Amino acid sequence: MPLTLDRVAKARCTRVPARCAIFALALAVAACGLRELPPPEVAKRLVVAVRPGPAAWFPGSTGDAQGFDHDLVERYARDRSLALEIHLVHDAPTALARVADGAAHLAVGGLYRSASTGTPDGSLRWTAGVADVDPVVVCAREGFVPRGWSDLAGTRVAYDEASGIEEALAPVRASHPEVRWQPVERPSADALLALVEDGSVPCAVVASIDAALGRNTYLGIGTAFPVGPRRALAWAVGGRYAALAADLDDWIAKRRREGTLARFAERYFAAPGDVARLDAEAFQDRVRQDLPAWKPIFVAAHDQTGIDWRLLAAVAYQESRWDPAAISETGVRGFMQLTEETARHLGVQDRLDPRQNVIAAARYLADLKSRLPSRIAEPDRTWMGLAAFNIGPGHLEDARVLAQKDGLNPDAWRDVRRTLPLLALPEHYDRTRLGYARGGMPVAFVDRVRAYYDILLRTQEAHGPRLRVATPAAAR
Repeated sequence: MPLTLDRVAKARCTRVPARCAIFALALAVAACGLRELPPPEVAKRLVVAVRPGPAAWFPGSTGDAQGFDHDLVERYARDRSLALEIHLVHDAPTALARVADGAAHLAVGGLYRSASTGTPDGSLRWTAGVADVDPVVVCAREGFVPRGWSDLAGTRVAYDEASGIEEALAPVRASHPEVRWQPVERPSADALLALVEDGSVPCAVVASIDAALGRNTYLGIGTAFPVGPRRALAWAVGGRYAALAADLDDWIAKRRREGTLARFAERYFAAPGDVARLDAEAFQDRVRQDLPAWKPIFVAAHDQTGIDWRLLAAVAYQESRWDPAAISETGVRGFMQLTEETARHLGVQDRLDPRQNVIAAARYLADLKSRLPSRIAEPDRTWMGLAAFNIGPGHLEDARVLAQKDGLNPDAWRDVRRTLPLLALPEHYDRTRLGYARGGMPVAFVDRVRAYYDILLRTQEAHGPRLRVATPAAAR
């Protein structure tokens, strides 16, 4: 059954009866057309209700919002010369209610598209799909690993009824009544994965991208099997804004044809680098035991350079496992494994002093990022800065030139990471300015830093201003 406004109201009333009167009033307001926003083209602004999530909308390395839905919404607003006003909400029902009652033009954030084009009462319309995902079953890793529904007879399987996945599950639930289906309402896929991790439920149904993104963080769970056919993620538009819905469909189709949707999907839905499960477990142990002692140094470097302290911590772990006395066979030293030349250039007196080492490395990384062309957007800018940190800015530039010569995008990390390993092959490095380099090393370095960073993003608080509930931003 589609996630209609009536079902949203019923779900809320079941869990928190005191909200019923307030929500009923919102429905009445929607029916009367009070407080509705003017269309975006009239208001010259686009008001968006956002359900944050690990791939859709989240604070990135700079503290600003990033994510698949974020980048698309920002691009649409810029293309239409609209100011962007964001309202962060805690769950999908609230996002959809904002749209249905006219308080927002659009709702985004990992929402499953209904099989129909909108809700029966006309309060919501669904756009064309912006991405396709596979619903999968994830279960606790300890004990028997189920391979199909017959293995889950009598087992509780949770799902987020507020995300819209219930429609996809309806035929599965009908075919497998032996499974103890448990609808829950959680603010994000991470919260649902956490229920399985802490043993509150044995299994859950989540999107495949969320299972992949959480594999280094929620070590106690694993993907068991797919649930059914692929489902589309889409945006919900207020029923009053038919012109906006039609324009979004046309815009999404154009972005699909030109490859923008595929590029953004690869950027945010691909796992951020893999680490062995034992390594990820060891890292999380070190985060709990050792990181509190080192965090003030990373935060101080953040304050001086603007580089996210969690990213610096991830780099330091990859470089030295947070060992301030680490010395490699090539002579690089300290937390961030600075070379003698780099340390001298940055004025470091003692490379084994953790504070000097980390702050100098943060300054170096910030400088490397600042030297990249301004057109390179985040998070690609950060990943390329990390690659330059590992292999040097000259070799990174050689890889970018190779990408351009080969018809790839030199400003996209996904393309540059394909050409970096070519720097070790004579038929390719002969075409470069600096020649041979072990170009596979920065690719592996960035992948592993991203994996550790992803864990820290999910488990450690940001330093600095949090995203506000309502964030007006002029379109650029």
